[in-house]
Amino acid sequence: MIADTQHLQIRLAHSEHDLRGAQRLRYAVFVEELGATGDLIDHEARLERDEFDAHVDHLILVDPKVDPESHDHVVGLYRLMTSDAAARLGRYYSEGEYDLSPLTSSGRKLLELGRSCLKAHHRGGTGMYLLWNALARYVEENDIEVMFGVASFHGTDPKALAQPLGYLHHRHLAPEDLRVRSRISLAMDQLAEGQIDRVKAIGQVPALIKAYLRLGGYVGEGAYVDHAFNTTDVCLVLDRARMSDRQKSIYSGSESARLG
Repeated sequence: MIADTQHLQIRLAHSEHDLRGAQRLRYAVFVEELGATGDLIDHEARLERDEFDAHVDHLILVDPKVDPESHDHVVGLYRLMTSDAAARLGRYYSEGEYDLSPLTSSGRKLLELGRSCLKAHHRGGTGMYLLWNALARYVEENDIEVMFGVASFHGTDPKALAQPLGYLHHRHLAPEDLRVRSRISLAMDQLAEGQIDRVKAIGQVPALIKAYLRLGGYVGEGAYVDHAFNTTDVCLVLDRARMSDRQKSIYSGSESARLG
């Protein structure tokens, strides 16, 4: 899989240099920008890494004008874990935060999405859209039925996020057969639906979560505070069988739309 748009290339990581580039980008975004911590973070080499990296595919957005030996050539990223890879490892990353049994017991082909990020000067442009279209091709090639993954709000004070969390719970809660649940009981419905200011709530929802919602995505039950990453997480679930024709056209790139 490779594509070249406006000199940026989109492909799967295929070398140690690519993996280091992905981990360098993750360090810049999650550690330097958002304040993440962790035992496996290499501050000296500026790499954010973990034990899942050896078992996943990294879908990377690459600037070919940058020397890959510098490890700064990766400017966008999605980390992808298929159900086959999770079976070999024995778990998904999200299982540390959510009970995924409604999905893992379904017998359907799953794909966990994680570590989505873009270098700062590529945000607000076509970067996320290019990554999403490449993701659509990956999903098609691997016959994926359901995608899921944790997505984050910055900060660890759920009270400050009562409006957007309540909005997601009341308007986008997953149906029972897709409803994963937080392993730490942190209710998202701190506010009744009538107490939610829709405009204010949507304004606090990160762009990536909005993109999933436009495509028919749902959220699981309960949030999860990840102190190591300085975030409050929700689990998003996207069932391809439930997507409308218009959502499928946006997702596949056949309709011009911006998802970022």
